[in-house]
Amino acid sequence: MPDLDGFFDRLDPDMCVVTAAADGERAGCLAGFASQCSMRPQRFVVWLSRANRTYRVARSAHCLAVHLLTREQRGLAELFGGETGDEVDKFARVAWHEGHGGAAVLADAAAWFVGTVLHRTDGGDHVGFVLDPVQWGEGPGGPLLRLSDALPIEAGHPVE
Repeated sequence: MPDLDGFFDRLDPDMCVVTAAADGERAGCLAGFASQCSMRPQRFVVWLSRANRTYRVARSAHCLAVHLLTREQRGLAELFGGETGDEVDKFARVAWHEGHGGAAVLADAAAWFVGTVLHRTDGGDHVGFVLDPVQWGEGPGGPLLRLSDALPIEAGHPVE
């Protein structure tokens, strides 16, 4: 198998916070694997690590919320990327409201949408959740947080 680190190291995608709510639980994580995956109909896919709590909650969720952050919102990125919901109630530390289908929407995100989960697909150590956007909103403008901005954040749940 080829070593593609030289290729992947050149990528600098926008980061997002993905939140899930199901069965009375909420979870959220910082995700770097996410993109639009269809133009018509509009679809978006987020990839969640099997190692983290957000994935475990998302398996039962009907909707997920995807949030873009600006570079000025690094604190949110550190909370959702550097802490684990197994030990910390992240939602007690942020303003949020309930969106479509019970999704947890972060009030201060630069932009967000809630999507209905259409299907899940195995990608190895991550699972892709294909979403049909049904609700969206926006907040402060500014340059978006990218992978290069988030590299110093030590993951709450490293890939096993």
